[in-house]
Amino acid sequence: MFVSEKQIEIRYAETDQMGVVYHANYIIWMEIGRTQLVSDAGFEYAALEKDGYVSPVMDLSISYKAAMHYGQVATVRTWVEKHDRLRTTYGYEILHEDGTIAATAQSVHILAHKDTLRPVSLSKIDPAWDAKYKEIAREAK
Repeated sequence: MFVSEKQIEIRYAETDQMGVVYHANYIIWMEIGRTQLVSDAGFEYAALEKDGYVSPVMDLSISYKAAMHYGQVATVRTWVEKHDRLRTTYGYEILHEDGTIAATAQSVHILAHKDTLRPVSLSKIDPAWDAKYKEIAREAK
C-alpha cells in the first residue's frame, strides 16, 4: 500500500494551557500529510491551482484516540482510501513516537474550477495523476 509519512514537531502554539494539542491542529496536520502524499506520488498541488483548479473538502471526520503534547513528534500517515470520477477520499493516522495512534481521520475532496467551483474530473485535468490515484487507492471504484 502507498502510504506517505510526515513528521511534525509539536510546537507550544499548537497546544492549550495543559500542553495538549488543540483539536483543530489535527486538520492542519492532515493537510500537510495530503500535500506530502501528492508530492510522493510525483505531482504538485500548486500546479493545479496555477491552472485554475482547487480541491475543496466536502466531508471530514476525525476520531481522537490518545492526546498528544507539546514537545512530542507526531507522524502523519496518509493514503488514498478511494478515488472515483469526482471524489477522492484520503485516510490518515496520526501517531505518537512509540506508534500509538493519536487520531484516525478521513477527508473527502472534489476537484473544481477555481472561479465557479464547478466539479471537474481529475482524469480530464491530469490523466497521469488520475491513473496514479486509481493505482494506489485502497478501494477501487
